[in-house]
Amino acid sequence: MTDIRSGTRSVLEGASDLITELLPKLDSLRSDVTLKNDGTPVTQADLLLQQALQRYLSSHMEDLTFVGEEGQWDPDAEPQGWTAVVDPIDGTENFASNLPEWGVAVSIFRGPRHAGSMIVLPDLGKRLITGDTVTYASSRITAFSSAISDELVEQLARTPQARVMGAAVYNLYGVCTGRLATFINPVGAYSWDLLAGVQLALEHNCEVYIDDEPYRGGYLYPGRKYRLEIHHRHDRHPR
Repeated sequence: MTDIRSGTRSVLEGASDLITELLPKLDSLRSDVTLKNDGTPVTQADLLLQQALQRYLSSHMEDLTFVGEEGQWDPDAEPQGWTAVVDPIDGTENFASNLPEWGVAVSIFRGPRHAGSMIVLPDLGKRLITGDTVTYASSRITAFSSAISDELVEQLARTPQARVMGAAVYNLYGVCTGRLATFINPVGAYSWDLLAGVQLALEHNCEVYIDDEPYRGGYLYPGRKYRLEIHHRHDRHPR
């Protein structure tokens, strides 16, 4: 498994370099927005980056099953061989509005086992890849998802230091690195929004709950929404 993770990390680093290389082209496509059937936005940058990542990952992983937000996938397929779950641009509304709080998420499995994950925040010059060493910040802030529900409004009203950022991967990066104390999504998000972040959260000793149950690192199936709560746990870090 160590060799698999080492090889996967190398692939993820290459994917991060690809994102950086494409950033000027992505930037030029921010305003090319259409609405999907569910009313959420998609830009030509989403499509360009997903296609580029699919080509890149498929060229490095034999018989890869690619699960991307903007593609087609079997919602019930068990992960076999190599599987990559990719959100090319999470926080598309922010991206299209020229805000920096957006990112890219990639999670790779070998069969049912996690092999490596990555979050990249290109406009902020930040990334987190499986195996990274982190100097943790210390925060009291709780971030919430931007999908509003009555439960979320009630929790916001009870939380002294609350933020709504509009991008799951931005929040996940924050809670993994201690820049956020907690991230809560009571409405639910899809696997491509969450999978890389929850894997990294476990690696960085966070307390993770999905659908109110402790999360142990399993695969999340596409097309389903998962409620999420993550707490950064400084007490779990080595002294």
